[in-house]
Parts: sequence; C-alpha cells; structure tokens
Amino acid sequence: MRIAVVAGGVGGSKFLWGLAQEVGEESLSAIVNTGDDIELHGLAISPDVDIVTYTLAGLVDTDKGWGFAGDTFHCMEVLAKYGQPAWFKLGDRDLGTHLFRTQALRQGRRPTEVADAIRRALGVRVRVLPMTDDPVTTHILVGDGPIRHLHFQEYLVQRGAVDEIRGIEYRGSARAHPSPEVLAALREAEAIFLAPSNPVASIGPILAVPGICECLRGSQAPIVAISPVVGGQSLKGPTDKFLRWAKVEVSPMGVARLYDSVLDGLDGMLIDRADAGEAARIEELGIRVRMEEIVMRGPEDKRRVARAAVKFVEEL
Repeated sequence: MRIAVVAGGVGGSKFLWGLAQEVGEESLSAIVNTGDDIELHGLAISPDVDIVTYTLAGLVDTDKGWGFAGDTFHCMEVLAKYGQPAWFKLGDRDLGTHLFRTQALRQGRRPTEVADAIRRALGVRVRVLPMTDDPVTTHILVGDGPIRHLHFQEYLVQRGAVDEIRGIEYRGSARAHPSPEVLAALREAEAIFLAPSNPVASIGPILAVPGICECLRGSQAPIVAISPVVGGQSLKGPTDKFLRWAKVEVSPMGVARLYDSVLDGLDGMLIDRADAGEAARIEELGIRVRMEEIVMRGPEDKRRVARAAVKFVEEL
C-alpha cells in the first residue's frame, strides 16, 4: 500500500518511524512542513525536514527529539564567544547538513532535490518531500501593545513560546506551489495520514500551499488523522496555545472538526483511549473513530500506533 503522510517535525517523525517499521520504507512518502525553515549564520536550515530524516535514519537524539545523537556543540560555543546569536543550537555534525544544503541551493538545486540527496546519503528509503520548493515562512504575531512579528523559531525556541499569540501568518504561501513530487505522492497514495503534529503551526502551513488542499479533497484514498491532543493536553509543544488562538477546542473533537472543515471531509481519526468520551461526538460528524494508546514514548509505542493506524485505514 502506497502511503502519504502529511507531517511536522517531532510528532510526525515518530509516527513515520513506526510506519516504516510496520509497512516498509519504500511505500512511504512524507510531505513535510517547511514553514519553520530559517537562515542563521548564513546557513539554510530546515528543522522539520531534518528531524524526519534523522529519525528515519536512526540517528536522531531521541531525548531532545532533534539533531544527531551524541552531537557536540563546539562551533556554537565559539560563535557565542564572538558575540553571535547562539539561541538556536546547531550541533557540529548537524552543521554538515546545513553546509551541504546551503551550498546545493546556491548551485541551483531545488529544496526537494537537496532533501532527497540528504536522505539517500543517510540511508533513508522513505521519500522525504518538502511541502514546496518556494519560500514559505511561519510568523507569529505577539504583543499587548504594538504587534511584533516573530519568526516561528524565534517564538518557539528563542522565547520559549511564552508570548500570547495574536495572529499567525504563512508568509509566501499564496505564491507557493506544491512540487511535482508532492502532487504525485498525494495522487498515487492509497492511504493518507495527517500525523500527530501541531494542526496550526505544522500541518497548517502545508495545507496553506495552494493545490495541496485541493489534491487532498479530490483524493480517492482514505484520509485519517492521528490526534495530537490527549486528555486536553498537547502531545508535543504548544499545540494547545495554537488551537486556542484558532478558536479550536483543545480536544480530538476540536481537531477533527478543524480538519473536516478545511478538507471538506475526513474519513477517520485515531484517538487515545483516554479520550473515549469524544468518540461519539466525532462520529456524529461522519468521521470514523479508532481508539488506541497513542502516546509515543519508545519504539514499541511508535510501532503500536502505526499498526493501529494501518489496520484502521484498511477497514475504511
């Protein structure tokens, strides 16, 4: 079965790793958020694409959820001594990826081609596809007086997501286009999953690229979302803050209603057993529900969630 997964970073990468173990890497395509991409120290950095790739390669630092396991940060220490910003931690091995990406982009290669070269070099057989080859950047509007615009990484990493969200912009999305590879992956898919990533900050930028929503709406493949919320809490990061800003209930029901509205329909939703009370409400929307323990702490958790998702989609 050919499967496409629409994904952000940490949550998406865990789900993708589990799927790769259950169904094999060759059948998977990951369509990954690039709204978080940022340029620092003259380098092109694509955090979500790299997290997904490192995770699938078995190289990610599982404690942090990003970067290479066992990496060092000597370069950042030296940059800090020179008075350069060091709030966005780039490991010494990780810098090799960013140097390669930056050079390749300057040589005229597309982000999709660069991501493909990186995943192949690291032995990953899943197709890791940036959502677009065009620049799209997520900015968060904050401030009680004059509104300030923060790059998503400034909001999340530098400031620790402490600011109240006043607005969100997917800059450049209106002029962006999905790559031919992304469109092909969606059109060829026999099943499509929306990973348990932030629906507003990670999945939202992907769906904001003109052509992607239309492709999903026209797909004959069943579309299943994995809830990023368990018991009213985010599985990872400040998903709850983003949902509240969007006036979305922080629950599987809220996420189901959001996706159902944006996509003009959702076939299924995998929710945690802790949210069993939500099942009937979701099914009233015409969305099938499957319950499983979906918190992914270790390898077996990831495989269990992936197994449940695949079995669910096969029954739709």
